[in-house]
Amino acid sequence: MSLRSMLDILIVNYNTASLLAPMFDACERARQGLQVRYWVVDNASRDDSVAVLRAQFPFVGLEVNAENVGFGRANNQLLKNVQGDYVLLLNTDAFVQPETLQRTLAYMEAHPRCGVLGVKLVGRDGALQPSCRYFPTPWNVFLARTGLGRFFPQTCMVDDMEWDHASVRECDWVPGCYYLVRRQVLDQLGLFDPRYFLYYEEVDHCKRVKEAGWQVVYYPDTSVVHIGGESAKSEGELSAAGRQISALQIESELLYFRKHYGLGGLLGHLALVTLGDAYLLIKDLLKRSGWDAAGYHWAHWRQTWRLCRQTRWATQPTR
Repeated sequence: MSLRSMLDILIVNYNTASLLAPMFDACERARQGLQVRYWVVDNASRDDSVAVLRAQFPFVGLEVNAENVGFGRANNQLLKNVQGDYVLLLNTDAFVQPETLQRTLAYMEAHPRCGVLGVKLVGRDGALQPSCRYFPTPWNVFLARTGLGRFFPQTCMVDDMEWDHASVRECDWVPGCYYLVRRQVLDQLGLFDPRYFLYYEEVDHCKRVKEAGWQVVYYPDTSVVHIGGESAKSEGELSAAGRQISALQIESELLYFRKHYGLGGLLGHLALVTLGDAYLLIKDLLKRSGWDAAGYHWAHWRQTWRLCRQTRWATQPTR
């Protein structure tokens, strides 16, 4: 691989000051002669992230937002700085291995039709996380929520874990915590649809990448330790029966289905949400889980329809 191919690493930070040092340390150990430039957007963090970035990481190009504009828009605003042939979107809670940058860039250079590449994701305990996914549809989302997928084995579920994850394979989409993109793809298609505040940005982008004739590839010959969910903990969640309903995730799901499946697809999704929540509510009551447990499904149904109205039938975001 030619080391003249510069890598721009784009990082969105939101209230994760404690993760910055280990994340940057891991990247620096993985550079191994690569030309790397770091670009960070702080999304109006309430902790001391900005002070930490300015004091400890002067080599980073830093932009500070006065308000949280969301993950996709924050990444988009860094595109003006990109100079290299490849761009890596990296979460602050994702820690690369010493060989990760070299191996993934070498694969991209050897496979010119690979537009987006993701890697094997593992937790702190080494447990495998979903790393290579199928596109969500109203049907497979319904099956996953209700647990009925076992009755439809031919349906491709979004998080298919029934394989060894040891082989390189083309897939539908890869998670955005380690998201390596060819510069040509960004020049052709841009990056994220700004209507997604959080969730579904990379799903939508990979769908557009594949429709344009590029490959999205899962590459397992290196791994990234991913903690997960650190930035999203305090954003857009409603509690019900001890569980969390993410309003941001519901909204992005509605926007995605309307965009890619039209009004008919959205209506089908809403019908399946209604059917699924009714099924799960009745199931909890029959299991004598109580009204508190069943109330989660009632709250999810109400939240989905409320957001549908607020987004004008999923044609515009709420923020």
